[in-house]
Amino acid sequence: MLDTHRLRIFRAVVATGSVAGAAGALGYTPSAVSQHLAALQRETNLALVERRGRGIVPTAAGLALAAEAGLALAAEAGDVLERLAALEAKASDLRAGRLGSLTVSYVGSAGATWIPPVVAALSREFPLLRLDLRLIELAGERPFVPDLEIYVAEATSLPITGYRAQQLLEEPYLVVMPDGHPLAHRVDIDLAELEGQSWVDNDVSRGPCRQIVLDACAAVGFAPSFRIQAQDYPSAIAFVAAGVGITVLPRLGTVNLPPGLSAVPVVNPAPTRRIMVRIKDSVSGHPAVARALELLTDCVERHEAQHAAAVS
Repeated sequence: MLDTHRLRIFRAVVATGSVAGAAGALGYTPSAVSQHLAALQRETNLALVERRGRGIVPTAAGLALAAEAGLALAAEAGDVLERLAALEAKASDLRAGRLGSLTVSYVGSAGATWIPPVVAALSREFPLLRLDLRLIELAGERPFVPDLEIYVAEATSLPITGYRAQQLLEEPYLVVMPDGHPLAHRVDIDLAELEGQSWVDNDVSRGPCRQIVLDACAAVGFAPSFRIQAQDYPSAIAFVAAGVGITVLPRLGTVNLPPGLSAVPVVNPAPTRRIMVRIKDSVSGHPAVARALELLTDCVERHEAQHAAAVS
């Protein structure tokens, strides 16, 4: 049975927003509050709080447990054991991933290919788990601290405190053009050969994916002549299909290319991008997170196998 004294201390930490605040409110030392909080996390086997700047904030599991604890502690004496039993059951559900929420952010090309099957599988296997999804390119609209993020690594990327990261894929860039283009049936195309072409831009966020292409072009002495500023890969491909120009984008963006278009690897230099996934430390043991990583790996391997079969 969970210790009601520790639950009261945990509720005070959540209510005041800090260990020091709870200690002042309860008349304890901060050290004593920290010890009780650590003991409660061991009892529940849940990460109930996480570091945020110089303070701490409750995790999604912590908020859920605190809410249930408030009901239990406010109950009549004869109902306390029943409420605490419900609290134990809730903690068990949270540990198993049956309740709670998981926040995920991702780059657009991953959202168009990997995210739908991953979300479909998680929804079937964890039906009461709420999934909060966000496109990275739109993440600036309001604060968003994801539990799991699929992103493009930059040369200057630094580790983010509270997360661990691993690589999902390193992929080349291809030039998309109509089948009738003079270069369309080449095995590969030197980047310098694209200098005089009309380019279609494809990145509204002016992010790292676009910068990789610009840096490669600069290395061979030219800047792309963008005729059209498209907002995303599908729009850019549609402009190419309409005969407006060419576009250069990562291979993942060429999945399900419309008929009449060719995608040819760019070489000399051959720009590449690395797609990474980072996982918040406080949810690294969550069953749904572990399953999401398995599903992502399966998606990457399946798409790589399909590409290998298409070019063989």
